[in-house]
Amino acid sequence: MTAYILRRLALLVPVLFGVSLVTFTLVRLIPGDATLLAIGVDQRASPEVREALRRSYGLDQPQPVQFARWLGKVVQGELGTSLRTRRSVTEELSLRLPVTLELAALAALLGTGPALVAGVLAAVRRNSTLDYAATVVTLIGVSVPNFLLATLLVLVFSYKLRWLPPIGYASLQDAPLENLKSMLLPAVSLSLPLAAVLMRNIRSATLEVLNQDHVRVARAKGLREGRVLMRHVLPNAALPVITIGGIQVASLLGGTVIVETIFGLPGIGRYIYESIANRDYPVVQGVTLVVAILFVLVSLLVDILYAVVDPRLRTAR
Repeated sequence: MTAYILRRLALLVPVLFGVSLVTFTLVRLIPGDATLLAIGVDQRASPEVREALRRSYGLDQPQPVQFARWLGKVVQGELGTSLRTRRSVTEELSLRLPVTLELAALAALLGTGPALVAGVLAAVRRNSTLDYAATVVTLIGVSVPNFLLATLLVLVFSYKLRWLPPIGYASLQDAPLENLKSMLLPAVSLSLPLAAVLMRNIRSATLEVLNQDHVRVARAKGLREGRVLMRHVLPNAALPVITIGGIQVASLLGGTVIVETIFGLPGIGRYIYESIANRDYPVVQGVTLVVAILFVLVSLLVDILYAVVDPRLRTAR
């Protein structure tokens, strides 16, 4: 198991190199001159001033040289300097990443727990009112995009009921209760699509296992339904659900771009959105690299959970 984890960690290097190269190339295809952003409001600067600014940021060099220099800094733990704020991208991420991770963790908690319970109950009570209700919720969660759901939540819970703030952020360390209020609506906006996909897959996987021969044999032996469900059904239904769940949880980081922008949260999603609009190359490259690392680590965690749930995989080579 240890050797397998080490091999997967070694694969991080080519994957992250490929992500870095693609991001570095694509971000420079965005129309516009990045030096205009660095100049600021005075867009009447002479060509000599612009060229001097390009040299100061290394933008006058060929792209392969720029990529090599940036990659060399990344290896040393430095992701570059923002063209817009003149601040270190590493420092900015250290401030913004905890906000995004908190939002993703809360969304995963709100999405996975109810989905597991509802999916199993819908499968056990097939064609019941609960099953039909779960199907309707699944269709709504899959069909409604995050930005529309976020807008509806703000209209209902902020402007109509006035229960939660529509925008803003409070630090978890300084004001835990206010932090929960500010994060609840964004987390629900992310969690409903996650819960819908998980619920549908849990129901399908549980129904498939319920119809297998070993489950019928367990029931024929007189085992209680709860014991059959816990010992024979759920462990076998968990493998496909772990795969889908891992992908969906990792994709929460991508969903934070729109949600953080709508709710005004100072996370990396809003950070990269503003940076793309302003052609802030170092920020886009750095945030994309960090998100790719988190995504690969989640995939590794999913593989480890596979081995925990299915002992046969522990000895597989």
